[in-house]
Amino acid sequence: MLVMSAGEGDMVGASGGGLKARAVEEWRDVYDLLDAVRQRPNAWVRNGSLQELAVMMFGYHLALQVHDVDEAFEFHRGSGGFASWLSRTRGWSMATGWDAAITENLPDEPPLDAFFRLVDEYREFASARFVKSLGMVPVHADRAAWGS
Repeated sequence: MLVMSAGEGDMVGASGGGLKARAVEEWRDVYDLLDAVRQRPNAWVRNGSLQELAVMMFGYHLALQVHDVDEAFEFHRGSGGFASWLSRTRGWSMATGWDAAITENLPDEPPLDAFFRLVDEYREFASARFVKSLGMVPVHADRAAWGS
């Protein structure tokens, strides 16, 4: 059983704090993989490279297809939900993928920090969109953000 645990000073991104190592066999979706990367980025991608992360995400998606796993995959480089959200909310071109867009548009922020910050924002957006699709609006919701 492979268990990834955080090494001292390795963790990336603000909201990753408090995550516990999980056995790979317990992962439920791509976000569990991303949590492992956030905990120990140097074990997964060299030099914090978003291009390497994007290639890993492509491999993850390919494995979903090969093994006929029914999982929504939001991290296609130029056309997935994450890329579409970045394009719509930031006005960034996705012609070369979300990895290049983040690196080019946020040059003063470490790429993995920027990626995980944006993933956290995207997850909030996607979660709120799902709740809205069920006809529910959280009490704390900003009506303008919900389009009502």
